[in-house]
Amino acid sequence: MKKLLLILSLLSVFNFAYSQEILANVQVNYSQLGGSNVQVYRTLEKSLRDFINNTSWTGKKLQNFEKIKCNFAIVISSKEGNNQYQSSIVVQAVRPVFNSTYESPLLNINDSNFSFEYNENENLTFNERQFSGKNLIDVVSFYVYTILGYDGDSFRANGGQEWFVKAQKISQNSQNQKFSGWSVVEGPRTRGNLIDNILKQENSVMRNTFYAYHRNGLDNLWNQDQSSAKRVIAESLLNLKYYENNFQMNYPFNIFIESKKQEIYDIFASANNANLNINDLKNLMNTLSPKDTESKWSKWK
Repeated sequence: MKKLLLILSLLSVFNFAYSQEILANVQVNYSQLGGSNVQVYRTLEKSLRDFINNTSWTGKKLQNFEKIKCNFAIVISSKEGNNQYQSSIVVQAVRPVFNSTYESPLLNINDSNFSFEYNENENLTFNERQFSGKNLIDVVSFYVYTILGYDGDSFRANGGQEWFVKAQKISQNSQNQKFSGWSVVEGPRTRGNLIDNILKQENSVMRNTFYAYHRNGLDNLWNQDQSSAKRVIAESLLNLKYYENNFQMNYPFNIFIESKKQEIYDIFASANNANLNINDLKNLMNTLSPKDTESKWSKWK
């Protein structure tokens, strides 16, 4: 009996310490809808949370501290029939920074074109070979692999390539279906445009900057002498000058700026910017994010 209890105890510890790759918080906001039957939305929220956190997306078993923290916030704006919903989804993810308690934002996406079908208590299963027919699992899985791609790129040069390719496959499977938000012809901020632009050769500068900024810059920023890390971060950002003439239509670039601009400002907000091209960086950020000139870039010294 004691031996059995020991085995069960060890299994419990193992299951707690090792789980899948994602640690997601999921929220479903249904406040715009009338009616008293809210259980379906609570069930949807729990089912999505379990689906994201318990699916093996990469085949790896990770310890709790290795999992990627992220948020999925779905705001349902309307309902048609018994199971058709129109909504928006906000997707956010962070990564830990070495030798600190700070978590750096990887991405912050607001996708306002998210319609789906859902029946209460239905089984949520992902099949990477084909479109689900309902769009719910397809969109969520697409963003999970996009998060994995961004996280991978932040730790190793092109380290997220495999996961970005999987996201692109989901996008391709979802094209020419009855759900909008995928096709590259719908506009510059569709899911198809996002992943196709990430994987374009022209975006290699952006991805190399993303890696150098995080791995060679942020991960060394908590050393006693910050000057070297700040120099790496500044130099990596200055490489974005490559996009200054066409960044408006570059969705991945826009996501980077929107997700990182507060962090970028904070890094150089102190007066300790000696031996940095702070004026060049200020001028570039004024170009890339002009709406933040007064509140951020003009304050750099």
